[in-house]
Amino acid sequence: MTKKNVAFIGTGVMGASIVHHLLQAGYAVHIFTRTASKAQTLIEEGAVWHKTAADATKNAEVVFTMVGDPIDVEEVYFGDAGIFKTAKEGTLVIDLTTSQPTLAKKIATFAAERHIDALDAPVSGGDVGAKNGTLSIMVGGKKEAFERALSIFEVFGQNVVYQGLAGAGQHTKMCNQIAIATNMIGVAESLVYGKRAGLDLDTVLQSISAGAAGSWSLSNLAPRMIKVDLEPGFYIKHFLKDMRIALEEAEQMDLQLPGLQLAKKMYDELAEQGLQEKGTQAIIKYYKS
Repeated sequence: MTKKNVAFIGTGVMGASIVHHLLQAGYAVHIFTRTASKAQTLIEEGAVWHKTAADATKNAEVVFTMVGDPIDVEEVYFGDAGIFKTAKEGTLVIDLTTSQPTLAKKIATFAAERHIDALDAPVSGGDVGAKNGTLSIMVGGKKEAFERALSIFEVFGQNVVYQGLAGAGQHTKMCNQIAIATNMIGVAESLVYGKRAGLDLDTVLQSISAGAAGSWSLSNLAPRMIKVDLEPGFYIKHFLKDMRIALEEAEQMDLQLPGLQLAKKMYDELAEQGLQEKGTQAIIKYYKS
């Protein structure tokens, strides 16, 4: 894909880093976020801020969205000032939000009727992956649209995999979140045990991160747990949304996921304690060690 005008809707913790990479790669980026002041750094780098998603989209050939909840996705695509109000034939729309597979299919169907290509492409790797341009991107939609988008995905992603037709990217992200959910419990309990045993936790990590227990969460989030650094790379409130979607999808498949149910219960309790705006590593606060 030659470098084109890009619209990016939603410049939060991860979105801002992705926009930075696009600007550094030479793309002309038009952004929309509800509060312009929060995107000031990107504006100073050259991004053009617009008052609505529709305004940001009207001259874009590729439109990315990365917002909070499925209701936000619905609004930025189908709302009165949404993407589909101004997106032209031939536009490629790509949702990076972790959202519902059924909504991804709805967007793809609506887009196809208007000769617009749509991909659902949720990402994994948190704030670190976004900053380093090493995100894992799981993509659903038409294979031709994926091939068209691959070069721009590679600007901010390191592991870009086509998963299947519309909704397949979102289903794959649910697999990712299910794996993380119980892993986070294991990481936290490992540290709590090590502390109670009187071990130096940094030294413990040197051993177990390189062994069979190794995981992204153990390498990247366990050090934050040790420091009680709860600032978000990925918000608890967004993780709860993801787990809710996964449980709803599992219910439709008549599938029981007790590990995921336990993790969601634990994170629900943390949210009730006012920690919903903290990072997922705040699960360490669940334990009274």
